[in-house]
Amino acid sequence: MTAVAPTVVDDVAPVQVRRRAETWLAVIGMALSTVFLGGFTLVMNTFDEASFTESGLGDLLGLGEGVSGAEAYRLAATLSSWFGFTVLLVLVLAVIGILATRRRPALRRHGWWFAAAGLACLLGSQLILYPVAFAFFVSAGLFALRPVDGRSAS
Repeated sequence: MTAVAPTVVDDVAPVQVRRRAETWLAVIGMALSTVFLGGFTLVMNTFDEASFTESGLGDLLGLGEGVSGAEAYRLAATLSSWFGFTVLLVLVLAVIGILATRRRPALRRHGWWFAAAGLACLLGSQLILYPVAFAFFVSAGLFALRPVDGRSAS
C-alpha cells in the first residue's frame, strides 16, 4: 500500500467580497428609470383625450404637426404603455441582480442581470435614457473587471 502524503492547505481566510459600488449604481439606475419612464407613464395615464389636446403635450412631444389630436393622444398613450412595460422589466431584472449579488457576491455572472437591465432600459426607452442605461452597464462592467479576491482578475 502506498501512503498518500497529506496536502498542506493555506490557512488564509477568503476575502469578504463586497459589491457596494455595483449595487449602488444599479439602485441609482433603477431610481432614475422609475422617475423618467414611470413619470411619463403616470402623467399620460392622468390625461384623457380632451385634456391632452388642451395641454399641448402633443406639440411638446413633436406629434402636433400634421397629426390630429386623437391620433397624437393615441401615439402618446402607446408610448406611455411601452415605457410602463420597460420600467417594470428594468426593475425586475435589476432586483434579481441585486438579490443574487447579495446572496453570493463573489460570482461574476450576476453582472449579466445588470447588463440585461441596461439593455432593456436603453432599447425600451428608444435610446432616450442612455445615461441611465450607462449606470447599469458600468455596474455590469465592474462585475467583470473587479477582482474577487487578492488574485488576478483572470
